[in-house]
Amino acid sequence: MITGEIKSKVDRLWDRFWSGGISNPLTVIEQMSYLLFIKRLDEIHTARELKANRTGKPIENPIFTPEQNHLRWSVFKDFDAEKMHTTLMVEVFPFIKNLGNKPDENTDASEENQENKYESSFTRYMKDAIFMIPTPALLVDVVEKINDIPMEDRDTKGDLYEYMLNKLSQAGTNGQFRTPKHIIKMMIELLQPKPNDIICDPACGTAGFLVTASEYLRENYPEVETNEELREHFNKNMFHGFDFDYSMLRISAMNMMLHGIENPNINYRDSLHEDYAQAQEECTIVLANPPFKGSINKTSIAKNLISEVATTKTELLFPILMLRLLKSGGRCAVIVPDGVLFGASNAHKKVREILVDNQKLEAVISMPSGVFKPYAGVSTGILIFTKTNSGGTDKVWFYDMQADGLSLDDKRNEIEANDIPDIIERFTNLKNEESRKRTDKSFFVPKGEIVSNGYDLSINRYKEVIYEEIQYASPRQILSEVSELENEIQQGINELKAMLG
Repeated sequence: MITGEIKSKVDRLWDRFWSGGISNPLTVIEQMSYLLFIKRLDEIHTARELKANRTGKPIENPIFTPEQNHLRWSVFKDFDAEKMHTTLMVEVFPFIKNLGNKPDENTDASEENQENKYESSFTRYMKDAIFMIPTPALLVDVVEKINDIPMEDRDTKGDLYEYMLNKLSQAGTNGQFRTPKHIIKMMIELLQPKPNDIICDPACGTAGFLVTASEYLRENYPEVETNEELREHFNKNMFHGFDFDYSMLRISAMNMMLHGIENPNINYRDSLHEDYAQAQEECTIVLANPPFKGSINKTSIAKNLISEVATTKTELLFPILMLRLLKSGGRCAVIVPDGVLFGASNAHKKVREILVDNQKLEAVISMPSGVFKPYAGVSTGILIFTKTNSGGTDKVWFYDMQADGLSLDDKRNEIEANDIPDIIERFTNLKNEESRKRTDKSFFVPKGEIVSNGYDLSINRYKEVIYEEIQYASPRQILSEVSELENEIQQGINELKAMLG
């Protein structure tokens, strides 16, 4: 966890961007991502230099040639303002934009030069990046402040970037916004990913789900960093994120890299589009908070999605897409707006019918509407299901979350009330839930009852509320007490009059 001092440095850096004329939070994050990437390239090259010095061999896959030495962070950070700004704009930026370019098949580029290319998820989406730091003075100040922030270890770098991302009040389009970290952690702890899993977020945004899943695995399965086979899988094949916003792709790739995953599978994909209809059965776990309240052009929707659910609503298409992405036996935890749980349209009912009848719907967790404040006040729920394509739902576990450890207003201050530990404890021990009553926060509902209620998954349909009887005084007694109060008031007035003469 980053200290208050480091947070203050980040805040000052952020303020410097604003005072320097860059007020869009997304632009600030992008420009800082570019600079962090440039700094990271120098760190990688330096590590290869040190290895070469130890072994007495040439540098393995150098990023910079001797002629490009002035493009390294450790060198240009000491330039004067004008020279630094010109070097970044004219040389460094074009250099990083071309790092991941593949040589044309007919190009005579040598094998050595091809090997020197540094490829990463971040590099792949640099082609339309724009250097937007307008003045030399601002650039020098920003470079100095970044250089002054200690980022020696992975945890500090990752926490630092997450702190910056928390300043984004809204990101992307089509209703996309950041999911609170504690909600993400809860969903991951409910699914309990394993070292051999393949984890996907088809609307990854800033990659919060993927980053948090990597943290969970490092904490619970340290062998993902010590076992060679697992480490290879962890760093290259485990995490898959899709988005159709290049800004989000760059940010999510940088987020993963700063959390120690150098080359995650962060790819451009309009997940619901016909162009990507063939993508399926790749993953064992899907974690997502896909766009709410969005609609897309009917003609562009993948035919294998719209054939299952005739709708243009993204919140209904995404659960079907997730079934396509999952291998048989794979599991999903997805946040959906409340309307998905009880909407009366044919499409709403069809999605719920597919999950209940064709797959194994395990749980519905109802969350209070303040969970996404101050960004959005929408009421939401979490669906947890396993892909079987042969049914398997015999009963569904419901939980009525009433508190998440933070106040449900725009301030979101910490409070004592928090249902999340109870949710995790109960879901991981469902055998103990059989005796729970409908008046409790959690309980089972048999499939037959859900079907008879039109596949309604709203917890209010099944929860029983006990109202305590309140005894009121009789009307005659209330009137008598009112009369006594009036007499006392009149007596007080008379005494005040007497005192005034």
